[in-house]
Amino acid sequence: MQEILQYFFSGVTNGAIYAVIAVGFSMLYNSTELINFAHGEFVMLGALCMISLSAGFEMHLVPAFLITMAAVGAAGMLFERLAIRPVRHPQHVVLIIITVGASIFLRGIGMLIWGKDSYTMPPFSAHSPVDVAGAKLLAQSVWILVIVMTLTAGLHLFYRRSLTGKAMTACAVNKKAAWIVGIPTKWMVLLAFGLATAMGAVAGASIAPITMSSYGMGTILGLKGFCAAMLGGLGSLWGAILGGFLLGILEAMGVGFVSSGLKDATAFVLLLAVLYVRPQGIVGSRKVQRF
Repeated sequence: MQEILQYFFSGVTNGAIYAVIAVGFSMLYNSTELINFAHGEFVMLGALCMISLSAGFEMHLVPAFLITMAAVGAAGMLFERLAIRPVRHPQHVVLIIITVGASIFLRGIGMLIWGKDSYTMPPFSAHSPVDVAGAKLLAQSVWILVIVMTLTAGLHLFYRRSLTGKAMTACAVNKKAAWIVGIPTKWMVLLAFGLATAMGAVAGASIAPITMSSYGMGTILGLKGFCAAMLGGLGSLWGAILGGFLLGILEAMGVGFVSSGLKDATAFVLLLAVLYVRPQGIVGSRKVQRF
């Protein structure tokens, strides 16, 4: 039981990261129906920016975290303004190819700025691990769970209660109708890119103390976040959260009881199973539900 609980804690920690990344995918899909395959690189930028500000410049944790979110969110908005909006015929295949190219470009930028070395940083706090029935839950894992729950509640309130959130939802449902009633659809899409990439920055900054961060880390994290979004139901906030945690727990159990070689394969096996059995995801309907 102690061993199972330890694997569960590890899975919950990883699942929280996958959930935040999946939320970014779903937020952007909701507003633009675009799947951004460069999203993992924004996770990479978030991790390396956080390490540079906190460990390199010795900045306090809170301002470093906020500046990282703002900088990566601004980079996402710049990406939309320079690479997505100018496309004359924004067909899905064309936009997806652009995001793949952006992924390669951002990976190169990361290599030029931070080099090929791997970096890490101290945990957010120096508290001892929490002992639960003999299993250890790291203090950084608790931080990650608190951050994810706070973000989830904040996003839910943003979409349900704020005027801007409702305007973004209207654009997701019918962009032309939203434009007719006076909603600035281009600004809503720009904001969606900023929020989605900021979520990627949160994932990267949160995971930086418990993993080695490098310019190449974003690819696999982005793909796992996409798998989590598809597993839960692409376009659904709660589906992204559910898919992320489920993927993390199943991945940890597979590593612990079967083989460590299954760590990266688990996500893609689950993705294939979902596409064959229930393409709309666990909580999705035949038509993707909006936030």
